Amino acid sequence: MDEMLLLTRFLLVVLVSFLLMSSGLACGPGRGFGKRRHPKKLTPLAYKQFIPNVAEKTLGASGRYEGKISRNSERFKELTPNYNPDIIFKDEENTGADRLMTQRCKDKLNALAISVMNQWPGVKLRVTEGWDEDGHHSEESLHYEGRAVDITTSDRDRSKYGMLARLAVEAGFDWVYYESKAHIHCSVKAENSVAAKSGGCFPGSATVHLEQGGTKLVKDLSPGDRVLAADDEGRLLYSDFLAFLDREDGAKKVFYVIETREPRERLLLTAAHLLFVAPHNDSGPEPLPAGEPGPLPSGQPSGWAWQRPPPGFAAGRQSLFASRIRPGQRVYVVEERGGDRRLLPAAVHSVSLSEEATGVYAPLTAQGTILINRVLASCYAVIEEHSWAHWAFAPFRLAHALLAMLSPECTDCGGGGGGPGGGGGGHLLLHAGSPDVPDAPDAGATTAGIHWYSQLLYQIGTWLLDSDVLHPLGMAVKSS
Repeated sequence: MDEMLLLTRFLLVVLVSFLLMSSGLACGPGRGFGKRRHPKKLTPLAYKQFIPNVAEKTLGASGRYEGKISRNSERFKELTPNYNPDIIFKDEENTGADRLMTQRCKDKLNALAISVMNQWPGVKLRVTEGWDEDGHHSEESLHYEGRAVDITTSDRDRSKYGMLARLAVEAGFDWVYYESKAHIHCSVKAENSVAAKSGGCFPGSATVHLEQGGTKLVKDLSPGDRVLAADDEGRLLYSDFLAFLDREDGAKKVFYVIETREPRERLLLTAAHLLFVAPHNDSGPEPLPAGEPGPLPSGQPSGWAWQRPPPGFAAGRQSLFASRIRPGQRVYVVEERGGDRRLLPAAVHSVSLSEEATGVYAPLTAQGTILINRVLASCYAVIEEHSWAHWAFAPFRLAHALLAMLSPECTDCGGGGGGPGGGGGGHLLLHAGSPDVPDAPDAGATTAGIHWYSQLLYQIGTWLLDSDVLHPLGMAVKSS
């Protein structure tokens, strides 16, 4: 049995490595499998422009102000000095305050310092303002928490500042503002907020529909369960639950609350999770004419009236991050009418970010979709391309199917989590945390933590994809 599990893991790694090698060859010199990847063209920020295009102290940027830190406060231990020789600190107070910052701010600043030297040989990054203990900034400034820095280049060439701001965005600062002709302002999220607000998951109280009838809490799913999902054409069917790509029973997360009125449904999910949005001309499913039952696809719910899938579903549906869903857009829900159930688009009535729940779960089905609280969602997150994510998990699904054929009892082990720790969301591109990976490829769908396959895909994704492709809250960043 152990040998079979190890063989399965080996085959998975070989498949993914082959895909990675193919991409690498396509980028190399000579005749590859595709075109050479050109370096990303960086566009300088305009004066007074800020990225992301939201207020600094909102969830989509650096988050709320959490209180001033003084040298005598308990939180002073959150600050760490930065002695990077490639960064010049103005330190006009001569107290070393400008060198003090949170670990996240330090990591981003050090990454930016390298980019500056690469962009302009002989030029270094210069910090004019860091942690402020003297009250020189506006009320609730993130400088008071060591989460913000004001920067220039060492040569003080203002013509470089637009590009410097762009490099800061690329380095991973959570908010960058071309604030003044004299400097660029950058800030980061609070250390304790990154894990709580990141990832792509559902709360344990979310429900799914089972093939044998009834519903089940998502936290109680186990290998062998078949849950309601939808295929690429929008047809309802039941799909095998394969694994939890992340499962953390005690973790606390902040969830988006998305509500519809007709029919009335309510879904909680984290910011980086994907939902399907209907095209504007999608008016709902059309029943087949009488006497035209049509064939049922494999896995179609027995006893359910068969209907045409929502028009335009395959061609027009769009996968969006939960944080980008807005009132008036339409998501797909299951409606019951006259004993029949059907999938149809429903207008979003409200979107809020107001609930914190304990326990986060990221179920994966063979179909890659799942009906949660009667709302159709993707099983993936972090990258806003459902099809890319589903394609990346093809080797995993293949290995799962082979394992089921060769040793059916192994499927009861699931394909579960990959060790303790980590932080929310287990999908195509997940979190940068590195929880211990189990020795076997399928360590049980109920094991806590991030699945090892998701960790592997995340590493590959960081090599192949630009940082702006990923959701800013898609990864629980662990500071080193």
